[in-house]
Amino acid sequence: MTAVAIAVRQVVSDLPKVGAFIRRDLLITLSYRLAIVADWINLLVQMVTFYYVGKIVDGATMPVYGGARASYVEFVSIGIALTTFMAVALTTVVQALRTEQLAGTLEVLLTTPTSVAVIQLGSAVYQAVYIPLRTAVFLGFVALIFGARFDPAGVPLTLLIVALFVPVVWGLGLVSAASTMTFRAGGALVGLGTTALTVTSGAYFPVDVMPGWLTPLLAYNPIGLTLEGVRRSLLGDGMTGGEAFSLIALLVPMAAVTLALGGLAFRQALRRETRRGTLGVY
Repeated sequence: MTAVAIAVRQVVSDLPKVGAFIRRDLLITLSYRLAIVADWINLLVQMVTFYYVGKIVDGATMPVYGGARASYVEFVSIGIALTTFMAVALTTVVQALRTEQLAGTLEVLLTTPTSVAVIQLGSAVYQAVYIPLRTAVFLGFVALIFGARFDPAGVPLTLLIVALFVPVVWGLGLVSAASTMTFRAGGALVGLGTTALTVTSGAYFPVDVMPGWLTPLLAYNPIGLTLEGVRRSLLGDGMTGGEAFSLIALLVPMAAVTLALGGLAFRQALRRETRRGTLGVY
């Protein structure tokens, strides 16, 4: 049996352990109820702030979806939902590593007969379930409180697009975790790059108002591609089969490359720190 086959077999046999990670993360979340309340208050404060910002934004600058010009609240609420989704997911991957380091349990966890891939998956799967639900509830509140219109028929395509975006976020999270493991505070560099992608993605304002020389880069920004797909699905009349295929054809290789690079960076950092005997140093 080849080494790859053995590794795959171990991952498959370890998958039932993911349930233990979910239970652990759920218990930790419920033990910090004030943090949950603060998170939702922060989301609502952001939405109220942007609602009033929308009062001074020229509606004529907003893009048209499905023959109707989107309001600023509709436009920015999807941007807030997706960027918050990304920020929380990135933080979770790094925080899981830091929590294990601070508790002194990282080395113990890695010495258990559990594959690294399952440990990575288990550390992220709870948020992979919680964050989409949180995002859906948030958009529901925006529709109810601020009168934003979202087309329920666009939900299936939205879920597909977001599902393809998740590996991109997970890959970035693994790179951040690897840099944190190696440089202790290296996650800030990944955060800086993520901020640059977010600002140029059109999350808070149309990309049409940005400098023209950025246009070639914007066309390959995974956050911007995901945002545009979600907005067209929820605010417009969706996309044609060809347009959906083109979007998927761009996101799939981006997701594959980002996830592969993230996994490679994490494994290399893990080997380096294990060899140096500094895995638990923070």
